[in-house]
Amino acid sequence: MSLERLQLVNLRNLGRLDMAPGAGVNLVTGANGSGKTSLLEGIHILGLGRSFRTRQLKNAIAHEHEGLTVFGRLAGNPPVPLGVERRRDADGLTMRLAGERVDRIAELARRLPLQLINPDAFRLIEGSPAARREFLDWGVFHMKHDFFDVWRRARRALKHRNALLRHDRIEDRTLALWSHELARWSDMLDAYRRDYMAQFVPVFEATLAELIDIPEMTLRYQRGWDRERSLGTLLEENLATDRQMKFTQQGPQRADLRLRVGRHPGVEVLSRGQQKLVVSAMKLAQGRLLEQQDEQRCIYLIDDLAAELDDQHRRGFCRLLEQMNCQTFLTSIDPDALEGYWHADTPIERFHVKQGQLEHANGDRPT
Repeated sequence: MSLERLQLVNLRNLGRLDMAPGAGVNLVTGANGSGKTSLLEGIHILGLGRSFRTRQLKNAIAHEHEGLTVFGRLAGNPPVPLGVERRRDADGLTMRLAGERVDRIAELARRLPLQLINPDAFRLIEGSPAARREFLDWGVFHMKHDFFDVWRRARRALKHRNALLRHDRIEDRTLALWSHELARWSDMLDAYRRDYMAQFVPVFEATLAELIDIPEMTLRYQRGWDRERSLGTLLEENLATDRQMKFTQQGPQRADLRLRVGRHPGVEVLSRGQQKLVVSAMKLAQGRLLEQQDEQRCIYLIDDLAAELDDQHRRGFCRLLEQMNCQTFLTSIDPDALEGYWHADTPIERFHVKQGQLEHANGDRPT
């Protein structure tokens, strides 16, 4: 599904924005600070209930206003409305889907699969394992519909086990119960992740090859504990150490994706431009796999594609987007930065943001 309508109210400097995006490429240009990235942020909030620019969503509310609202309408028969509201005086979000209030962000995320490629995307390679686990679990979530429940149960078991380990007096029976629960749900979580990676890696490698040739590059999944032994056994054997450290040292919370070039970690040998292409290939491959397996297309939010990439690789990236036939929102400072990279029959809608106001390419405000 694609967004056929987007309305933002009191999001940063945008004030009130009403946009009718195209189903293909939407190119949004404007000077620094005009509101281009805020527009992408609004779509991100609509699909994931959070911002990629701040931990506290209330910080994204425009000054002197009490709340922000993001509304979208997904194309379909019938169209599907969805919305998110965040108020300063409230503890959480108010979310609606198809006219009904929903409590789980997962319900929005499933309807609006998003991929973000922005200057912070490098943390997928350079950052902590948490970012790579989030990337991995996004893919599994959209492919395995009961994954979220399994993930939640494993997380709950880990939380309870760690809480017991932090206490001076631990009831062995209770600790053993939560260790058993953690091992049980972790095995299921690991099986889902392994199955997903077996499908994802070939798509990633093929996608990367269309962007750049990096010999001897490998991407491998590590589950967070010895692959030859069960987690239940390891939790029992390492109980004394876990008690001393006051947390569970092995488990799915330690899972990671290891990117290597030959014998070296990718982060040590790849240039910034190469890293951006690798991250882009990972994100595009997730969208390709989702379409192959679930016949659902991602919406891509791409902030400043031109940064770090030369002309050849910008062109290759744009051609991949064309092949995927997905809805894309691209931002750029220079209106001409991506001209000439698209085929003549590629549908492109052009918008310009100036001082928080959005204009269509012909100068009319979209309604």
